[in-house]
Amino acid sequence: MTVSDSWAMALMPLAQQSTDAGLRSVAQISARISYVFMCLTLCWGILTATGWVRNLTGRKALRSGHVVLATLTLTFGIVHAASFYFMSVGAFSVARLTVPLLPGGLARHSLGIIGLELMLAIAFTASLYRFIAYRRWLWLHRLAYLAIPLLVIHSFFGAIANGHLAVLWLAGLTLLVPTITLSVLRFLPSRALERIGLVEELV
Repeated sequence: MTVSDSWAMALMPLAQQSTDAGLRSVAQISARISYVFMCLTLCWGILTATGWVRNLTGRKALRSGHVVLATLTLTFGIVHAASFYFMSVGAFSVARLTVPLLPGGLARHSLGIIGLELMLAIAFTASLYRFIAYRRWLWLHRLAYLAIPLLVIHSFFGAIANGHLAVLWLAGLTLLVPTITLSVLRFLPSRALERIGLVEELV
């Protein structure tokens, strides 16, 4: 073995550590950006469905905005998951990244997998809007109301595991509160919304 070979072998763990640190940073940043877009997607979707901001722009523009936000959410979510596949130490297999509740897996990882796959299913069915009965499509689309709590819990426990909860909890709650508020208002009866002054009573 030459001196250059021994130096190369000595430097390999350092290179792997540097690569893994970079991938972890990518995973963390993409997860945070995906969380932001996820909350914005749901809020914008509710505003589009209810027509509460219809006066600001046309319905087509509202739907396009919702689609763009959803696409960004999924893109950064997939980047977050894929980052763990490319790590040299502690890498996840394809099965570990796509199949929830595998033996030896963590519950928070399973919640993230289920949430992301639900959102991918919603995106897929959204593209089939014209070929599916409206009520069935709407039922599938409303699975987002299940996917988002799963991903919020995944994010919460991920932040705890990485020691970032103290830094991120305020930003997370700031985005989560309007998301929950709009979700609750979305399913309130119109009379209740009229009573609290959120919509005008039809005469």
